[in-house]
Amino acid sequence: MEIFGIPIQAFLGQLLLGLVNGSFYAMLSLGLAVIFGLLGIVNFAHGALYMLGAYAAWIGMDSFGINFWVSLLLAPLLVGALGVVIERTLLKPLYKIDPIYGLLLTFGLALVAEGLMREKYGVSGQSYAVPELLRGATNLGFMILPNYRGFIIFASLFVCLGTWFVIEKTSLGATLRAGTENPKLVQAFGINVPVMVMLTYGFGAALAALAGVLAAPVIQVTPLMGSHMIIVVFAVVVIGGMGSILGSILTGIALGLIEGLTKVFYPEASNVAVFVIMAIVLVIRPAGLFGKEA
Repeated sequence: MEIFGIPIQAFLGQLLLGLVNGSFYAMLSLGLAVIFGLLGIVNFAHGALYMLGAYAAWIGMDSFGINFWVSLLLAPLLVGALGVVIERTLLKPLYKIDPIYGLLLTFGLALVAEGLMREKYGVSGQSYAVPELLRGATNLGFMILPNYRGFIIFASLFVCLGTWFVIEKTSLGATLRAGTENPKLVQAFGINVPVMVMLTYGFGAALAALAGVLAAPVIQVTPLMGSHMIIVVFAVVVIGGMGSILGSILTGIALGLIEGLTKVFYPEASNVAVFVIMAIVLVIRPAGLFGKEA
């Protein structure tokens, strides 16, 4: 059986691989959307935090024998703590001036982190073993799906939808949103807004690190992995709408699927399909598909 002249096995297989990529796009763009939507910071260091999460897992395994499941908790905590330090010491003084300075600072931090890791570990890349519990594959009939890639899909969806629910549907999320829109009023109710802002940035950094740990067994852990991913992820956030949590999740998954299908029908365009879509969306709706018009 064929779909548009393509064997159905190849079509569905590429669609599923696109869903795996889309899961990474969704989780990374979610962290960016949280930081921008609640703090108004265009965090160009997000790719570096993703890379540091992967390296934290690899160093933990290589030097201390820490397994994947512990790293899945420990690496986001460490990188989240680093995010808190960055917010308190470097970003806080920039809140009252032009946002371009925050973008330039985080871009500089990304270059510093990448340079330090290249100096220490080189650019050849390190391998991270798939956890024993998730080794092997499942026969779906139309393809053999590695168990770990299936785990990535479910883990990403769980984290993304859980974060969206907390921010959009709970009193904690309402407090966070109110604190960014009218911090003086919220502070009058006894809520420490600066601490809330600090923890929000740390949470966004932890999300990036979590995606890095999940990616480590799938791709080579290299200092360049963040810079390779961040451009696509920024495109995802722009298409979904800057600051839109749900928009980032849905757009990330959708663009992963579109990228996968493009590899089936026109492989030469797979690397630029996301940016073509971004250009079209910006012309038709500059605020993004789910963003609010100014």
